[in-house]
Order: sequence, then C-alpha cells, then structure tokens
Amino acid sequence: MNTYLRDYRWRILALLFFATTINYIDRNVLSFTMIDEAFRKSMLELPEDAVLTEVDINHFKKMMGYVDMAFKAAYALGFIFVGWFIDKIGTKKGFTWAIIVWSLAGISTAFVGSFRGLISARFLLGIGESGNFPSAIKSVAEWFPRKERAFATGLFNAGANIGIITTAIAVPFITLNYGWRWSFVVTGLLGIILVFFWLWIYKKPEESTRISQAELDHIRSDKDEENRGNVKVSWAKLLTYKQTWALAIGKFTGDPIWWFYLTWLPDFFNSSKTLSEKLDLKTVGIPFIVIYLVSDFGSIFFGWLSSKFIQIGWSVGKARKVTMLICALCVVPIIFASITTHLWVAIALISLATAAHQGWSANVYTIASDLFPKNVVASVVGIGGMFGAIGGVLLAPLAGFIIVNFGYFPLFIIAGISYLVGITTIHFLLPNWERANIK
Repeated sequence: MNTYLRDYRWRILALLFFATTINYIDRNVLSFTMIDEAFRKSMLELPEDAVLTEVDINHFKKMMGYVDMAFKAAYALGFIFVGWFIDKIGTKKGFTWAIIVWSLAGISTAFVGSFRGLISARFLLGIGESGNFPSAIKSVAEWFPRKERAFATGLFNAGANIGIITTAIAVPFITLNYGWRWSFVVTGLLGIILVFFWLWIYKKPEESTRISQAELDHIRSDKDEENRGNVKVSWAKLLTYKQTWALAIGKFTGDPIWWFYLTWLPDFFNSSKTLSEKLDLKTVGIPFIVIYLVSDFGSIFFGWLSSKFIQIGWSVGKARKVTMLICALCVVPIIFASITTHLWVAIALISLATAAHQGWSANVYTIASDLFPKNVVASVVGIGGMFGAIGGVLLAPLAGFIIVNFGYFPLFIIAGISYLVGITTIHFLLPNWERANIK
C-alpha cells in the first residue's frame, strides 16, 4: 500500500490539493475582513473616526449581497468559456492563466476604497477562480482510473477546507496587526508562487518521465475511455445530454449553499440574535478551524465511501447515488443551527452540514469523469459550474435582504432541503448511470 501511494499520480494530486487550498484562501479573505470595522468604513466611504450605526451596518450587509452576486456572476460567466478553453489548450496552460488572473485580482482588492471598486475586484476574481475545478477535475480524469476518481476528488477537494482554516487563522491576525489591505496582498501572492510549481511539475501521464509503465497501464485501465479519447463535442451538443444536466442539477442545488456558508458564517457568529455568545475577529478562528477540519474529513470520507462501495461490487451509479443521499440527509439538521442558543451546538450542526456538502461535491464532480470522455471533462465541469454559480447569483442578493429583515432561519431551511431536491432529480435523470452516447 505504501508503494502504491508513492506512485506519481498522488504527487499530482498533492499539487491539485495545494492549488485548491490557495484558491479558497483568496476566495474567502473577504468573509473575514467584512466584519472588520475599518474595512466597513472604507467600503461605506466613511471617515476612520466615524461611529457605525445600525443603519450603516444594515446597508453594508445589503451591499455585500451585491458584492457576492458580482463574484458569482463572474464565476458563472467564466465557466461559459473556461472549460472549453482548458479542453482546447490543455490543462497545464489553461490552469496557469486562471491562477494568474485570480491572484492579481486578489492583490488588487487591497487598493479599493468603495463598493464600486470592491465589486470590480471580486468580478475579476470570479473570472479567474472559475478555472480551478475544471482544471482539477480534468487532471484527475487524466491521471486516475474511474474507480479511484471519487476518492482522488475528495482528497484534492479537501484543500478547500484547509484554505478556509488557513484563512480563519491568518487573516484575522494580519487584519488586526497590519490592516485589512495587507490580508489581500499576502494571500494573493501565494498564487503567484503556485504558478511556478505548477509549470515545473505538471504534465500529462503520457508525457511524464517520472512514472513507471505499470502506473501508466493502471491509469489507462478504463478501456472504454481510451476508445473515445479523440471525440470533439460542442457546448450546444453537451447540453443535449441528460448526464450534463445531472451534473448541472447537482451543482445548482449544492454550490449556492456552500457559498452562503463561505460568505455569511463569520457574520452569523458575529451578529446572530439567537446565539448567547457572539464572536469577533479575535475569537472567530477556533470555530472555523473545527468546522472545516470536520469538512475535510467529510470530503475524504464520502469520496472514500463511494469508491469503497464500488470495490465491494456495487455499480458505479448505485455507489455515487447512495453516497449522495447520505450526504443530503446529513445536511438537514442544520436547520436547527439558526435557532439554538448554544454556540457549540450550532458549530456541530454546521460542521456536519459542511462535511456532507464536501462529500456531495466530490461525488457530483465524478459525474463528468464517470460518464464523459476525458477530453470533454473540463467542458462538462464548466457547464455544471456555471449552473452552480447561477444558483449562487440568485441567492446572493436575497441573502443580505433576508438576513437584515428575517434573520438566518429561512436561509438555513433552504440549506437543509436543497440537497434532497438535488439527489431526487439526479436519480430520475440517471436511473441507470449510463455513459453519454457521444458519436
């Protein structure tokens, strides 16, 4: 087993893990700086010695809903072309450009001084960050046989949680000691460093001199994929396949909830009217470490569980769908997080839900690599990501309005039932989990 894990494809997976970690650091910096008073005053264009009123804070929250919508709209627009772009020029070049764009966008956020500037910077960030998952899923399809993909996806997807944990530790420290602007500069520079490692390490298996023939044969063990490797399919054609729509539904029902967590959980712990204990920049880090460590476990465990079901003889479709149903059921109790008065009960319920989401995400992504030829995987993931972002765009402006007027309870209800709607729809779309019949 140790020799098996030393195979070169696991080093590629480690690189994808770190890329996803940095992607989520840059994405999530804003969620923590938004509870900093100096940041709020800057965006509201108020003097440093101004006193923030309840009216100011409510206006800030509503505007942050529009900022969040701008990021997700750009994320959706990016997916329109980024999957096609990566399939066309290759994973290595396509991901390089994506990292450069999102890193520069993150650094540029340090120099904004109004909501107009913040919206522009987040829009550019969304364009760049839309390249991460199409690139990573395509890389997994290139480097792993089908039976290992859910586990591999779960492992690199765990980088999202490590990114959030790192952000929860580092950004409050940087913000409190050096100001919120340095938080964006420091985190944005991580991506620039990542580019050099990506260009140095990544190649396709057939081009790499660092893998054995035995490992290459293992990677190519899905013969039906090899026979379809040169097929070219347009976006318009991909939209005619129910397999594409299954992935789109999985993303549409899951992604908006995940982004809601990323954007609003710091504010939930900071301003919830039900919790008896409120958190600020000095105290919010520990709960987030707990939540996203548990999420990491969920990403790896549910990816492993799906692969384990296949190893014991289940069909691929049954393994994926049963695992996704378990994940969907694990999210339902989050409804009670918005009405409990106990901080750690809320943390436990949210931890379970975020862990289940990550397991859901790992299995949804395998729809593309399970059911489509490798050379269109990034395009299919791009389509799915676009629909996930559209769901986020629809929810984002409503979230600020709902929070200000009704609190968090309605949003936690939406979170609790969304995944059940998703798995039910996917089951009826793909009762047999058959591969797309692409000619």
